[in-house]
Amino acid sequence: MEMIYMDNAATTRPSEAVTDKVSSVMRDVFGNPSSKYILGVEAEAELKSAKKLIADILKCQEKEIIFTSGATESNNTAILGAVRRNARRGNHIITTALEHPSVREPFLLLEKEGFRVTFLNPDADGHIHPEDLKSALDNETIFVSVMYVHNETGALQDIDALGKVINDYDKDIIFHVDAVQALGKFRFFPAKMNIDLLSASAHKFHGPKGVGFLYVKEGTKLDPFLIGGGQQKNMRSGTENVPGIAGMAEALSNIYTDELTEKQEHLRGLREYFVNALSDMDNVKIFCPDSAKTAPHILCASFKGIKSEVLLHQLEADGVYVSSGSACSSNKPGLSFSLASMGATKEELDSIIRFSFCFDTSKEEIDKVLELLRQHVPVLRQFVRK
Repeated sequence: MEMIYMDNAATTRPSEAVTDKVSSVMRDVFGNPSSKYILGVEAEAELKSAKKLIADILKCQEKEIIFTSGATESNNTAILGAVRRNARRGNHIITTALEHPSVREPFLLLEKEGFRVTFLNPDADGHIHPEDLKSALDNETIFVSVMYVHNETGALQDIDALGKVINDYDKDIIFHVDAVQALGKFRFFPAKMNIDLLSASAHKFHGPKGVGFLYVKEGTKLDPFLIGGGQQKNMRSGTENVPGIAGMAEALSNIYTDELTEKQEHLRGLREYFVNALSDMDNVKIFCPDSAKTAPHILCASFKGIKSEVLLHQLEADGVYVSSGSACSSNKPGLSFSLASMGATKEELDSIIRFSFCFDTSKEEIDKVLELLRQHVPVLRQFVRK
């Protein structure tokens, strides 16, 4: 049975070039990058090369990149490190009801510590309106965090507009962007968008798991999250994951080429095709159907009357892998906070399937999944009614 993998928002398959790079660095460049002899110097050179590549892609300075273990560490470091460091300037912090748990949970922790937290609600299509952010800002606001691309629906935030609102109100307010689902799908430049902190994770763009980075705009003050050995200029202690970092850079170099625009259009075409086909099915609700306002690789739909896990496992039996929501929330009780904030009903939340594509996803694979959905959905609904 041929596998059709459509859970790329959860994780992506590392490319052969990436696995070759990780393997060769692990085998041949095994020195500690803090060591002064040649093996250490060679390992440090890999780190410098990766940092330069990422900085070139983001059009930032190399010293503004801090390597981490992935998105959760990057988000935790950005939020807890910046808010606590700047607490003397104010006690008001802002985020949205859409955020990933690695953003939401630090905000709830800070709320327990005495910070005043505002959670902005999205509209029905999952977008935060700049005027709502503007209304929430006050003279005590020190920090704002907004996800670039929503991990469950693909809703694309207007980060340019949101950054301008913050910058126009008070240039000292720190703006953090969780770009985990955006990097590798779009070209964007943090400095031009008034972004102070930006989080990324390699396994979302065909890199290895357990590695990511945090962009920290020069002059942004934050306390380190991990302390000890003083690596990365005391901003993130711990021996760097040299093979993982090298693999992350290799993955990005394979994406940010002259063909990126063509690949984006391929993905957007697939999404629009899938949306149109699902729209013809009975009792299917598509969240954020407008492809112009979403990332091209995520499609979230509710198949009313069928429990998500029932449909998920039926598709799995046919070799199709999808998700019943965010992989990072799937082991937690309760329903999606973010989709509920968009007005989703309990029935809709119980029946959500997320399809997420990569540049290698084909129209033939989409057609096969649609064929299976048309075959299984009516039968499963009939079984539920009985």
